[in-house]
Amino acid sequence: MKKFKELTEQEIDRIVEMAWEDRTPFDAIKAQFGISEGETIEIMRRTMKRSSFKMWRARVQGRATKHAQKSPDDMTTFRSRMQRGIALNKISKR
Repeated sequence: MKKFKELTEQEIDRIVEMAWEDRTPFDAIKAQFGISEGETIEIMRRTMKRSSFKMWRARVQGRATKHAQKSPDDMTTFRSRMQRGIALNKISKR
């Protein structure tokens, strides 16, 4: 399990991006980066403005799509169909 200080800036940016997406479960973040839901929440708290964190936290609190066990049966992918393709865990250029 990686600690917050061991993560690169690019990894932190990708974690925030994945956590912000409604259809990306915390399990996908754990599978890709080895950090738990609590650690993801802590990263979000440290990297976002307070108001943005509160808005995000209220939105994901209890959301079925953020937890694989609560998600609908037809949801089998970690990412939304609307999301651009990401290959080899590289952050897409904007």
